[in-house]
Amino acid sequence: MTDFDVRALDAATWDGFAALVAAHNGVFGGCWCMAFHAEGVGRGRTPADNRAAKEARVRDGRAHAALVYEGEACVGWCQYGPAGELPRIKRRKAYEEGGATAPDWRITCFFVARSHRRRGVADAALGGALELIATAGGGVVESYPEEVAGRTVANAFLHNGTVALFERHGFARDRRIGKHHWVVRRVVGTAPDQGVVHHR
Repeated sequence: MTDFDVRALDAATWDGFAALVAAHNGVFGGCWCMAFHAEGVGRGRTPADNRAAKEARVRDGRAHAALVYEGEACVGWCQYGPAGELPRIKRRKAYEEGGATAPDWRITCFFVARSHRRRGVADAALGGALELIATAGGGVVESYPEEVAGRTVANAFLHNGTVALFERHGFARDRRIGKHHWVVRRVVGTAPDQGVVHHR
């Protein structure tokens, strides 16, 4: 298996993250991974606006992601953050009908370079995100992946990962929101600061 390093998104790793996003036309229509922040994306916001907003958040410490590196190239990521940092989740109406309390942390999206898909990058990113969350104090972690068992779904549409991926990392299904999406949760304990996380 490939040896990956997982590093936190911050001012020191911004250039690697930005290079990967730029190489894929801003990702998901130029969102620059801003869709789940309070600012959102869409009408009146250009890809350049989204890039500037993301960089400002990163340099202010108001955006989190586990970046997967192969050597010195960033090849994917998993976005996570406190619930207040990532308030704009999909299927909110169905989510709120469940009556659950907000988690301490949310995992909202994955992205993997075209050249590195089906090589374990998303798995490494999720594992790295959980270790970074543990280093930051841990707590209840929640996400909204898709059940794909028995279905064919293009990888490009699996921005929030699969239920199976999360279950491999100890998450349990909480409730369904939509036909194929679930709320999954797990509790992450605390851990010492580990810096770069290595995955094989």
